[in-house]
Amino acid sequence: MPRKFWLLILGAVVNATGSAFLWPLHTIYIHDYLGKSLSVAGMVIMLNSAASVVGSLAGGALYDKIGAFRTIVLGIAIDLLSLAGLTIWHGWPQYPFFLLFIGLGFGIVHPAMYAFAGELWKEGGRRAYNALYVAINLGVAVGSALGGMIASLSFDYIFVANLLLFIVFSMMVVIGFRDAGGQGKAGGVPRQGPETGNDHKYFAALLILCFGYLLCCIAYSQWTTTIATYTQELRVSLKQYSLLWTINGLLIILGQPLLNLFIRAFMRTIKKQMVAGLVIFIASFYIASISEHFYGFAAAMAVLTVGEMLVWPAIPTVADQLAPKGKEGFYQGVVNSTNTGGRMIGPLLGGWLVDKFNMQVLFNVLMFLFVIAIVTSLTYDKGLKKGAVIRAKDAASMKD
Repeated sequence: MPRKFWLLILGAVVNATGSAFLWPLHTIYIHDYLGKSLSVAGMVIMLNSAASVVGSLAGGALYDKIGAFRTIVLGIAIDLLSLAGLTIWHGWPQYPFFLLFIGLGFGIVHPAMYAFAGELWKEGGRRAYNALYVAINLGVAVGSALGGMIASLSFDYIFVANLLLFIVFSMMVVIGFRDAGGQGKAGGVPRQGPETGNDHKYFAALLILCFGYLLCCIAYSQWTTTIATYTQELRVSLKQYSLLWTINGLLIILGQPLLNLFIRAFMRTIKKQMVAGLVIFIASFYIASISEHFYGFAAAMAVLTVGEMLVWPAIPTVADQLAPKGKEGFYQGVVNSTNTGGRMIGPLLGGWLVDKFNMQVLFNVLMFLFVIAIVTSLTYDKGLKKGAVIRAKDAASMKD
C-alpha cells in the first residue's frame, strides 16, 4: 500500500472514532437529558441523515471539481465549527441545529475519502475499499465503547472528546494531504472508464446497483430499530443486545483478512461477491425470524456480518469501476447518499409494517428485498459492453 493510503486509513479510524462517540447516544441524550419525546428525537436524527445525504452528493461533486484535500478540509471545517458550538451550547434548540450541520460536514467528507482511496491505491482494486471499510468499523467499535464509558461520567465530556478527535483528524489531513490539491488525482495507473459526456449508460448502471443497495440498507437498519425492540419483547437484555454489536465489530476487524483469502480463491468477480453476500443476508434474517433467545440472534448477527463484509466494500468498488473520468467523487457521493437514505427510510417502513401486520411479515418483506437486490446485482451492467466495467487495475487485484 502507498504511504499516503496508510495515512488515509489512519485518518479514517480517527474520524470514525470521533463520530462514534456521539451518534449512538443521540436518542438517549435528546430523550433523557433534553426531555423531548422519542418522536422528536427521531425527527432530529432524520434531519441529520437528510443533511448527510445532501452533503454526500455535494462532497462527491466537489471532489471532482476542487480535489480531495479541499473537499475534505471543507467538510472538516463545517464539522469542527459545529462541534465547537455543540461543546459550548448543547441545550435545546441548539442541539438539533448543530446536529444538522454535523450531518452536512460528515456527508461531504465520507465520499471524498472513498474516492481518494481509489485514487491513492489504484492497483489495489477492491482491497482498497476493504481496508477503508475495516478502518471505519474499527473506529466505530472503539468510539462506541469509549463513548459509553465517557458518557457514564458526564455527557459534557463526550462533546469535548469528539471535538478533540476531529481536531486531530484535521491536523492529519492538513499535514499529510496538503499537496493533494487541484483535482485530487494521486497519479499512478490511468483510468480506463468511459469518457465524460458518454457516460449515461454507466450512470444508469450505477442507479440500478444503488437501488438494490438502498433495499439492503433499509433491511439492515432494522437491526437498530424494529429488531432491537423485538429482542426486548423476547426478554433479551439490553446488555445482551449491545453484545450483538460487539460480535459484529470483532468479526469485521478480525475476520476480514480470512474472508479476503476466501474471496480471492472462490469469488473472482465483484458480482459473485455481492450475490454471495446477499444470499448470506437472507440466511441471517431467516435465522433472526425463527430465533427466540439471545443465542439465536447472536448466530443471526454473525451470519449478517459475513454478508456485510462481502457486500458493503463491493458497492464503492463497483462505483469506482463505473465512474467516468472526472466523476469518481460524484459516483461515490451517490453511493454514500444511498446508504444514508436507506437508514432514513428503514425505520419508518419497518415500524409501519410491524404496526400494520407483525414481525413475521416484516422479516418476509426484508428477505424479499434482498431477492430484488440479487436481481439488480446480476443485471446492473447488462447495458454495458461485456467486460467494459472491469479495468486493468481490478483484474490485477483479483489475481493477488
